[in-house]
Amino acid sequence: MPSRDAAAITSTANARVKLIRALRQRRERERTGLAWVEGIRPTIEALQLNAPIDTLVVAPDLLTSDFARDAVEAARIDGVEIMEVSSAVFRSLSDRDGPQGLGAIVRQQWLSLPEVRLADGDRWVALASVADPGNLGTILRTCDGADAEGVILLDASTDPYDPAAMRASMGAVFSRRLVRASFEAFVDWARGEQATVVGASDRAPESYREADYGARTVLLMGSEREGLTTEQQTLCGRMVSIPMHGRADSLNLAVATALLLYEVLERRETSEAGS
Repeated sequence: MPSRDAAAITSTANARVKLIRALRQRRERERTGLAWVEGIRPTIEALQLNAPIDTLVVAPDLLTSDFARDAVEAARIDGVEIMEVSSAVFRSLSDRDGPQGLGAIVRQQWLSLPEVRLADGDRWVALASVADPGNLGTILRTCDGADAEGVILLDASTDPYDPAAMRASMGAVFSRRLVRASFEAFVDWARGEQATVVGASDRAPESYREADYGARTVLLMGSEREGLTTEQQTLCGRMVSIPMHGRADSLNLAVATALLLYEVLERRETSEAGS
């Protein structure tokens, strides 16, 4: 089992334990370039996707899954550092009601916008000042499900390595590409890459089921509170609407993004089947 070389950490005042707790704060994540992922599924996803894991953290008394134990042992053999902690220490790190005894300190992975080159068939989501980490994590999970390349976070957007975003992404934060950029840089990049930028608004005259999404699609989604600004809408080659038949005038950001992503996916699959 893990940590054959060192005794289990039993003190919540341990320096590395305190670092993990500090990673709950965005300022500390940005200072260190690290993040904390907790739970069997997302941690094993990180292992299977070869995410840059700094340390696996294991509480043997809480880790009852044989599958997870085997994964930890395989990681140890591969040279991944294992930090064994007591159940009490792991609970002090957890924000779950029933902690599973497995987590990891991971190094964040980001691309710069100039590194992203579009090819025909590519699909990206650009989020303008998304505020809710749960929405961001859900959008990442949807990008994984719809096989979109990744998410471009514009201006003052929330952090995909926030614990709530990590939890909602169910490991997709490790399978999708992540970019941070200003809106001004995004404008230049989208034009240079000949992207079809598609925005959404309840006032757009064109239904999302009728639009031409182009060969290189970037869905530009506005903030939860304000939607897309006039400047952001001006960049869009297409503005589409999602029909609303009840009293609500708009959908949750993650739900709206999912509808558009799967519409684009269906267009791609139909086109490929007909070619």
